[in-house]
Amino acid sequence: MNYLILLLFLLAIILLWQSGRQRRAAGLPGGRILYSDTQEWRKPEKPLYHAALGLTGKPDYLVEKDGRIIPVEVKSGRAPLAPYDSHIFQLASYCLLVENAYGKRPPYGIIHYEDRDFAVDYTRELESALLEILEDMKAEGRRKEVRRSHEQASRCVRCGYRHGCDQSLA
Repeated sequence: MNYLILLLFLLAIILLWQSGRQRRAAGLPGGRILYSDTQEWRKPEKPLYHAALGLTGKPDYLVEKDGRIIPVEVKSGRAPLAPYDSHIFQLASYCLLVENAYGKRPPYGIIHYEDRDFAVDYTRELESALLEILEDMKAEGRRKEVRRSHEQASRCVRCGYRHGCDQSLA
């Protein structure tokens, strides 16, 4: 009977260690997972939606820690020296969506790369820059003809629209 209790205790420790390892590998801070867009933890959730802005998004994770909700975006590949602007604004979008959906403004979000994490403060300045970008995108969307916004052939190669694009670089 004592061996069974010892075995169960050891199994519990191993499972706790393994779950902590998985959480760290996913770039998650401690706290309760409220939302997950990956199949690793639970069934994917519905997207978050902000009707007034027409903004929809699915963060990889939302973690509740100390009463705050922290969005976590997981990127494949090694970390750049600093997060790319596009990744920062994607995370800022999730912060905006969290505030709209949960009524709580995230103080920051996390971008997790394979080898490094970046905590990005969700400031009023970042929010204003995001809202300006969203307005510019809406204005561009109303135009009849929109030119491509890059000169990198490598981006074209991975684009799902390249076969029907008259501006393809690849």
